[in-house]
Amino acid sequence: MDAKTKKLALIGAAVVAVGAGVTLALQAFNDNLVFFFSPTQVAAQEAPMGRTFRLGGVVEPGSVKRLEDGVTVTFGITDTAKIVPVQYTGILPDLFAEGQGVVAQGKLDEKGVFCASEVLAKHDENYMPPEAAKALEDAHNAGVAQKRAEAAANANRS
Repeated sequence: MDAKTKKLALIGAAVVAVGAGVTLALQAFNDNLVFFFSPTQVAAQEAPMGRTFRLGGVVEPGSVKRLEDGVTVTFGITDTAKIVPVQYTGILPDLFAEGQGVVAQGKLDEKGVFCASEVLAKHDENYMPPEAAKALEDAHNAGVAQKRAEAAANANRS
């Protein structure tokens, strides 16, 4: 091999090594990427099955049930439009309560139950994650618009 060929081979090897490193880094980033979904989006099957994501909203009042093992809890998360059943095994945060904002991280199972691996409760009465607040507002606005449309349709029938 002459000097020019060696130089080209070295440059080619460097390009392949950098390309492989970038590919591995992007794949690791993609595997650790966790998206946020609202209960309405989960009910519309927009959330990925078998992949970790975050579900946020409000703990449905009257839905918290503790199973006999003492560490498994089931409850519903709602955005006022839809409710997603959640199952969590572990110790819940001290601020976890019915009617309070919550974000859970986990996966949907084949039955449509969200199996949470982590539950985060809001830290004061004014805080809610921006994604959860927007999801609640969007669901509320959609519900108000639907009620107005129904009222208008009922008025036209009279």
